[in-house]
This record gives sequence, C-alpha cells and structure tokens, in this order.
Amino acid sequence: MSRLLAALLTCVAAAALATGAAFGIVAALDAAPEQQNVPLVTFPDPPAQGSSSTPDPGAG
Repeated sequence: MSRLLAALLTCVAAAALATGAAFGIVAALDAAPEQQNVPLVTFPDPPAQGSSSTPDPGAG
C-alpha cells in the first residue's frame, strides 16, 4: 500500500509542478514588453502601372 501511496503522491507532485511551470511561463511572457513590428527589409514601391513603352508580354 505504501508504494501505491508513493506513486499517487508522485503523480500529484508532477501535476502540480507542471501546472506551476505553465503558469510561470505565461506570467513571464505577459511581463515581457511587446516587440515592435518593424520589417528588416523594405523594398521600394514599383512604378505605377500605366502607359509604358514596353509591350505587355501576356497580351499576345
């Protein structure tokens, strides 16, 4: 019976440890400041699609 009690206490302790770790991770993520959403690479805007001197390759 003592082995069963030890197994039960081990399971309860493991569940409590896992729950505490989960709450700790969530608390740590909430405490961290949000990162700015700034792109590392930017590309120039393409020229406006209007009248051009080159023919459209798909119009043939």
